[in-house]
Amino acid sequence: MTRHPGIGRYRWVVLTAATFTQAASGFFVQGIGAMGVHLRHDLDLSAAQLGLLLSAAQLAPLAGLLVAGELLDRHDERWVVGAGAGVVAVSLAVGSLAPGYAALLLVLLVVGAGYSTVQPGGSKSVASWFDPSRRGLAMGVRQAGLPLGGVLAAAVLPALAASAGWRATLVAGAAVAFLGAITFTAFCRRPPLPLTGIPTEAEASTGAQADGRLRLLREPAMVRILVSRTSLVAAHSGIGVLTVLHLHETASLAPGTAALVFVAVQAAGAAGRICLAAWSDRGRSGASDGHRRSGRYAWVLVCLVAVVVGLVALATPAGRSPVAAPLLFVWLGFFGIGWYGPWVAHLAESAPPGRTGFALGSAMAVNQVAIILTPPALGLLKDVFHGFAPAWGLLAALSATALALTVRTPGTRPARRHFRDMS
Repeated sequence: MTRHPGIGRYRWVVLTAATFTQAASGFFVQGIGAMGVHLRHDLDLSAAQLGLLLSAAQLAPLAGLLVAGELLDRHDERWVVGAGAGVVAVSLAVGSLAPGYAALLLVLLVVGAGYSTVQPGGSKSVASWFDPSRRGLAMGVRQAGLPLGGVLAAAVLPALAASAGWRATLVAGAAVAFLGAITFTAFCRRPPLPLTGIPTEAEASTGAQADGRLRLLREPAMVRILVSRTSLVAAHSGIGVLTVLHLHETASLAPGTAALVFVAVQAAGAAGRICLAAWSDRGRSGASDGHRRSGRYAWVLVCLVAVVVGLVALATPAGRSPVAAPLLFVWLGFFGIGWYGPWVAHLAESAPPGRTGFALGSAMAVNQVAIILTPPALGLLKDVFHGFAPAWGLLAALSATALALTVRTPGTRPARRHFRDMS
């Protein structure tokens, strides 16, 4: 491959901008779990209602991710992502005037609509700038933006809520999201030359219509991608909404201490996204497409195993220990949040010709059901059984089932080539 002289330097600018925008756009929503104790007190919420706040931000992407995927395949991602991050900023600013819980739910619905463009758009932008030998690391760094935003949110928002009230946290979230929108629009560009491993629009076939897209989602390889993500997304959601509550109510940690542990959990997740994705790059530079993708997916399976172990341990007496419980949550942060790095690199490289945006958007949209249902369902389990063990047990069962199903899924020819064959 002939490398354009500008690619080597500017790709790191694009990666930095995309990572910051990811962190900035998800800043407020990632901090809801850390503010759990304060929100429950100020708004008189149950655990299920707290979980519903997280679900509200994820409801609009159920359709929004599909729309975003189509827009990203038709328009420059800098404008699509910049506009979406701008919507997040404006809606949070308006939300600071919300009179109560119901209005806050509505605000978060709009936030989710804007955020729909950020995940697939940033992933597509970064993937287009890095060749296969470094793409896993780059995607891992970029996807670390979400837990990095969670680290900052967990460190800042609970203290801000305690001193200035929950409305001030929305103003802070709006300001951070606006900076993200400006940064992405100003610095993210398409590369001057296409790189290997990511199909471009020029390769796309005219037969890539709705029928072919539905067939793609039914491919065994894509089913495996979706099943693994569903269970891991559910685990990630559970970690986000229940960590602070579990540490406070079950492990007897003070709210401030529990929030600090949540900071460590998010930091572990950021480290996991980078490290796991970087490890998935090892030996990839000379590998064929099929071997490269299977190598990346092996790390997703490792994460599934580690998540099952951590969740089961939380349901034992170790989950009540003020020493062991924080360590278990850090473990779950590394694997239960870190899995996204190798997973999204695997998905981007499996995308059909010229449909990277559609593949990213559709895969994320299909799993929005789990993202929407998990937080309130886990909160309801906690309210009904007055404990966290049933919630952790359910997540462990889902992860174990996904592991069994994906290991059994037979290998198939790459989805990219199959998509061409259907045209």
